[in-house]
Amino acid sequence: KAAFINFISDEEWKSIEPVSSWFGPSSFLMSSMSALFKLSMWIRHAHGYLTENLGIPVWGSYAVFGLATLFLGMVLGLVSEVLGADWGF
Repeated sequence: KAAFINFISDEEWKSIEPVSSWFGPSSFLMSSMSALFKLSMWIRHAHGYLTENLGIPVWGSYAVFGLATLFLGMVLGLVSEVLGADWGF
């Protein structure tokens, strides 16, 4: 705590290079990381709801998410094929 207070009061922060725009909070990279973090928190809450509120065993929750992942992959693959066929790829 004392080191942080000295860092501020001695204005040592002025000698540090600013964060590049690639790693800035509004960059595409950090926005994507934020979205993945929010998705992981949603999955965690959904897993808790399935196991604690609905009484589904942990392996059942994993099976639900596994099947959802496979289904989403198939849907995205189908969309990719349809769009690729329309655009001549």
